Amino acid sequence: MFGIATVMTLIAFDQTVVGTALPRVIAELQGFAYYAWVGAAYLLTNAIFIPITGRLGDLYGRKPFVIASILVFSLASALCGLATTMGMLVAARAVQGIGGGMLIGAAFASVSDLFPEPMVRARWQAILSVTFGIASGVGPVLGGWMTEHLGWRSVFYVNLPIGVLALALVWRFLPHITHHEDDDRSLDWAGALLMSAAIAALLLATETGKGGGFRHPVFWGLVVLAGAFGSVFARHQTHTAAPIVPPHLFDIMAVRRLCALAALIGFVLFVMVYYLPLMLQGGFDLSPKAAGTLFSPLVVSITLGSVVNGRLLPRLRAPEKMIARGLLIVSAGICGLLLIDAQTPHLVLAVLFAVCGFGFGFQLANLTLQVQAAVPRRDMGAASAVIQTTRTIGNMFGASLAGLVVDLQFHAAAGAALTRARVDAQGVAALFTSPQLLVRGEDQASLAHFAQALGFSAPQLLDEARIGLIDGVRVALAVCLACALAGYVVARGLPPFASRREGAPAPGAGTVE
Repeated sequence: MFGIATVMTLIAFDQTVVGTALPRVIAELQGFAYYAWVGAAYLLTNAIFIPITGRLGDLYGRKPFVIASILVFSLASALCGLATTMGMLVAARAVQGIGGGMLIGAAFASVSDLFPEPMVRARWQAILSVTFGIASGVGPVLGGWMTEHLGWRSVFYVNLPIGVLALALVWRFLPHITHHEDDDRSLDWAGALLMSAAIAALLLATETGKGGGFRHPVFWGLVVLAGAFGSVFARHQTHTAAPIVPPHLFDIMAVRRLCALAALIGFVLFVMVYYLPLMLQGGFDLSPKAAGTLFSPLVVSITLGSVVNGRLLPRLRAPEKMIARGLLIVSAGICGLLLIDAQTPHLVLAVLFAVCGFGFGFQLANLTLQVQAAVPRRDMGAASAVIQTTRTIGNMFGASLAGLVVDLQFHAAAGAALTRARVDAQGVAALFTSPQLLVRGEDQASLAHFAQALGFSAPQLLDEARIGLIDGVRVALAVCLACALAGYVVARGLPPFASRREGAPAPGAGTVE
């Protein structure tokens, strides 16, 4: 369990350290157009490899894939740190997404192998959630400090010593447990290709919508293509002998509702983790260290929420209601965040972030626990992977939609400010083509030079552009609020959290190799 917890630390650091450092990355590499792709490339390969690894883990045992994932993830982290262009960074993040998808697909299901009884597993999942929360809480502060004092590349190198420790622990102590004793351990590779094509087309559609608007014909063409690949994939899964995503899982109402919840929660969490640090640094003009310190209560409170959840879950008559209650808390926190501005006291910001994090603590572990309790043991890896994949798809939509609204609001505010100031110099307009101006010192120095030569106020233009960025993040948060409330409605209809699905193999079934 210590080895698995260390693996969770890798995932947590990647999700929080990178988000804090990303504004400085685009400032140095000058590629705000690729801002969303740093996350989207990771999510694409992540979403593809989660279900593949989940199914392979069911067939062959999880230990080999946990080991392989640590190696791939650590190597890709080194490549991210060595990147000299945004293109290189995006490519390295795609490789890192492969390792991250394998980690999620294998590591979460390993807990169900070690602790078959759901209520016992709930206590151990709480420990993992605490580990994830502590690492996530340290992540923004560490990421801000390292970005400021050691450079943004160091936030990727920090994964290397953690990866070495995780590899040693997993290699030595994690048992190799399998649940399929027959000779047929084939995997549907044609289905894997169809699924990959559907996810890739969906991601390209969301990115096209972000860049060209949702009325662009290419966007709708990609949507149709994604739907076609998805339909063929779904049909193929019903006819293949070894499906990646067993169709009978979706005959279970709990699985369907939990998948919908995972997508909605993934959307909300991704927008907050990636765009709130951008608002703090670009909109409120805070340093990476200050932004990381302010943001850390959100992820630290995930730990607190997870601990409370783990303690309460075995004692409640209706533990399935915990997800709905947590979503109400998240909704309350988002309502407060919609009202903040640059003059909001830092203590108020920290409290609002903490409220959101506490609510998320009731979501992440429960999604996995409830889906594992709803399916037979032989399908636990596939079911866990389906939940993580749908959450990743929600992340993808969160990245693209938030990127679209932030760009639109920033360009509208910047254009209006330039018009009012009667500034039509091409060099000045070029500086306002992306929000990287708000976090890049060199660009701000160039703007000051233009202001001195042309006689306009650079601070005033910057302030108006910052307001546009803040308004864009506010719109994205309003969509998050709608998703959280929709999730509450879905969660209210979850069936009772059974201790073990009827007809499932007895707990502990499986062979240690």
